[in-house]
Amino acid sequence: MANFYLDNSDLKHHLNHPLMKRLVALKERNYTDAEKYDYAPIDFEDAMDSYEKVLEIAGEICGDIVAPNAESVDHEGPQVINGRVKYASGTEKNLDALVKAGLMGISIPRRYNGLNFSLVPYIMAADMVSRADAGFVNIWGLQDCAETIYEFASEEQKQKYLPRVCAGETMAMDLTEPDAGSDLQAVMLKATYSEKDGCWYLNGVKRFITNGDGHIALVLARSEEGTKDGRGLSMFIYDKNDGGVTVRRIENKMGIKGSPTCELVFKNAKAELCGDRKMGLIKYVMALMNGARLGIAAQSVGVSEAAYREALTYAQERRQFGKAIIEFPAVYEMLSLMKAKLDASRSLLYETTRFVDMYKVYEDISKERKLEKEERDEMKKYQRQADAFTPLAKGMSSEFCNQNAYDCVQIHGGSGFMKDYACERIYRDARITSIYEGTTQLQVVAAIRHVTTGTFLNMMKFYEQETICPELVPLQNRLKAMTEIYEKTVTSVVETKDNEYIDFHARRMVEMAGHIIMGHLLLLDTTRCDSFRNSAEVYIHFGEAEVKKQAEFISKFNVEDLEFYRKG
Repeated sequence: MANFYLDNSDLKHHLNHPLMKRLVALKERNYTDAEKYDYAPIDFEDAMDSYEKVLEIAGEICGDIVAPNAESVDHEGPQVINGRVKYASGTEKNLDALVKAGLMGISIPRRYNGLNFSLVPYIMAADMVSRADAGFVNIWGLQDCAETIYEFASEEQKQKYLPRVCAGETMAMDLTEPDAGSDLQAVMLKATYSEKDGCWYLNGVKRFITNGDGHIALVLARSEEGTKDGRGLSMFIYDKNDGGVTVRRIENKMGIKGSPTCELVFKNAKAELCGDRKMGLIKYVMALMNGARLGIAAQSVGVSEAAYREALTYAQERRQFGKAIIEFPAVYEMLSLMKAKLDASRSLLYETTRFVDMYKVYEDISKERKLEKEERDEMKKYQRQADAFTPLAKGMSSEFCNQNAYDCVQIHGGSGFMKDYACERIYRDARITSIYEGTTQLQVVAAIRHVTTGTFLNMMKFYEQETICPELVPLQNRLKAMTEIYEKTVTSVVETKDNEYIDFHARRMVEMAGHIIMGHLLLLDTTRCDSFRNSAEVYIHFGEAEVKKQAEFISKFNVEDLEFYRKG
């Protein structure tokens, strides 16, 4: 029997990060829930024991049910029958197992029948589910839409919808339209308020909607007649029980084929306004997208894990010229870099998750009482770090996921091109991670201001002050040298005061920041657990070369050179 939690000690390492003690105490309000709920933890050790037990259950389901079903789900896929989605049989079994295990509503408060867990174990479960089947996590993982309802909906709406999610109902976020992809300001699905019955009704079409026939959906729609920009959009909650939405078709995708990506037709679909009018895109979608981007970072790490394991196993078993191919430098170099990229991605993922968790828990507490000045300052600090690290984590981990899937196929050689091996499916599944919930290019747009305002540089300086093992100091010094190159490069670009020039080099500067930060995180991981030493060495070698390469490109580039690129 396989268990995707117990067979991966790296997960337990990240679960036991030093910040967790403070984070869990805040989440549990110093464990006062134990007075109301007999299943609430009485202290930190009790909470961590609950986290571990739930993760073990999730790991067992992923290893014994979800992963073995992945191939059949990929072949069968979902269908549209009479305007409704029917999942592949394997998907139904997966969902049934996770629902029966109580793995829905993981981070939702207990008063709505949730587990009230930190985001860290939830993201960890998503990491494992993605390793088992990247497509299935798009159904199970959309429960994080419930966080938006919890943050912004009325108490009546929370009481109505959140227990249903915790009981196993699935969710969707209906944002994109045929003529509005990344530019959500162009959304035109019409929301009309009926004075007669005091209800909102939705009319129009949505496209590329993941799990589009979910039980509960968050829908972005134009509530203000005559508007054409983001200020005319509001967020609505749609309940499938009320009808009015038909699935026109399921997209025939390259990968994640078990996840139904739907085109939806709304015809007088009854819906409820979520939060305030005109704040749909400005406030609620941004919160929704940030949560989704963290989820895609987790998906990327899970797929990277699957790709690395498939490649490692094949390289150990495949023999050529009288020995296993893992003994050839060309192959073991690829594998060592795959592992380094995987470990670096995971370190960044959980650092980001802790930042998000800390500011969100303070934000939640602020609704119950006034925060002290120190608490407000800490909340702002973690929010700034979460805003910076979320696009970095999504962008870097999804690109590394694609690279690891590519190298996995390469290590398999001709066999990797055949459907006999899982790497072919992993390769197809990986491709979407750097596209949806904002392409890598859009993650750069979100992250570049943290380059130009110094957020990333400040974090590098912070990590330089952290205590590490003495034998790691030479690696730390190399990271410091990389930071000097980064700082000099950023200054040279920003001093031009040419926005087009800054945007042109944005991805290079963001990636430089990512390599340095991920290197520091691996050093901290190695200080706590020596098993990360190889990855730290390999990744810093790799990152050092990448930082120097990008810096050299920028140093030899002039504003006038943009003209050659504009011409294509």
